[in-house]
Amino acid sequence: MATTKTAKARTSYVCTECGWTSPKWLGQCRECRAWGTLEEFVEPAPGGIGSPGRVPVAAAAVRPAVAARPIAEVSAEEARARPTGVGELDRVLGGGVVPGAVALLAGEPGVGKSTLLLDVAAKAAATSRERGQGPVLYVTGEESASQVRLRAERIGAIDPALLLAAETELGALLGHVQDAAPSLLVVDSIQTIASAQVEGGAGGVTQVRAVASALIQVAKERAIPVLLVGHVTKDGGIAGPRVLEHLVDVVCQFEGDRHARLRLLRAVKNRYGPTDEVGCFDLGERGIVGLADPSGLFLSAARSEVPGTCATVTLEGRRPMPVEIQALVAGTAAGSPRRTTSGVDHSRVAMALAVLAARLRVDTSTTDVYVSTVGGARAVEPATDLAVAIAVVSAAQNLPTPPGLVAFGEVGLTGEVRATVGVQRRLAEAARLGFDRAIVPLAGSEELRDVDGMRVLPVAHLSEAIGAALPRS
Repeated sequence: MATTKTAKARTSYVCTECGWTSPKWLGQCRECRAWGTLEEFVEPAPGGIGSPGRVPVAAAAVRPAVAARPIAEVSAEEARARPTGVGELDRVLGGGVVPGAVALLAGEPGVGKSTLLLDVAAKAAATSRERGQGPVLYVTGEESASQVRLRAERIGAIDPALLLAAETELGALLGHVQDAAPSLLVVDSIQTIASAQVEGGAGGVTQVRAVASALIQVAKERAIPVLLVGHVTKDGGIAGPRVLEHLVDVVCQFEGDRHARLRLLRAVKNRYGPTDEVGCFDLGERGIVGLADPSGLFLSAARSEVPGTCATVTLEGRRPMPVEIQALVAGTAAGSPRRTTSGVDHSRVAMALAVLAARLRVDTSTTDVYVSTVGGARAVEPATDLAVAIAVVSAAQNLPTPPGLVAFGEVGLTGEVRATVGVQRRLAEAARLGFDRAIVPLAGSEELRDVDGMRVLPVAHLSEAIGAALPRS
């Protein structure tokens, strides 16, 4: 009689950096080229009895618990976004958190993820208490409850409806959810939670996948919005298997220089709202505060005429952001002049210097050139080329730009000023901040609407822009 064999579990190796799968262990991932990142992942054995590799039998049909209904009869109220009390976060999420939605917030260590979500939890707890809803449950796996309490006191995030639990085991976390019946669940972070029913340590591929699946199931069954904190890799990507980003409903990136106060929140994926909104936050000693108008961080407080400055307006998604470009041209003491940039694209600055030298005879080959933004802002889109060029010429010729001037446009290698997107929104934001003169590309300017208090100067070539910005040059 033939011996019956049971199907064996299949073992594969998954890269913790990019999620690439290999049937055998390798020292280097062939997808992202990272070393030592492949971890063992044991897939469950296929159902049924037979020889290995047998295709499992399809699941039998069962009667659904809820019959299918016409889409017009399905209520949309359960999927309405609820404000969290933090306006900038609601802007990025599309109005607030959706019941049953799972959002992943990723960012570098020290950027302020825990501080932001603790403030969100406290404000949401106050709102839930006023409306008679359930409390907010904050689960921390990286810090003790006492450490979180100290941070809450510092930022003013104490509320009787905010429950705090320090857990690293998935079963205990689900028990807290069952007992508290929260209206919002915050988990900091998903890489610190592990399940006793799954092999591997916390943060591994198998554990992260299992924990995320369990939390998503609880969120959908109980209609609880869940906010997860995720770690990032050395390249800035979200740590863990790539499938984690596909499982959750919303993926947000929290960015910012740890030496600056500005923090930006971007939605990389959002099933319930736009992905081109940006939230601005100011991280200080007393916590994190949303900035509905961040112009104070990006523009210099000095209003005197100083050579080497030019304001521009960048677009972060759909949001116009004012940025001041500063340039300094100084004599060099070394044989090779320096080109130092901060907050701007280094390659585009080098291209602007080459265009100035070839087309306008502004030679900086024997001088050091420093180009920077104010307040740690990032101005890397091509529309900032014109402001960079004007700032450099202003510094090189020691001619200050007139007050109230703003410029935006892409500069080509032949010196032409190319059209850019969102000119109307940039002009409206500049006028709101008090700027009264704008240098814009000639292409597309005929479609612009008049902006009160703003004089628009369309230019087709870089030489025209320099003449309009520095009339004495």
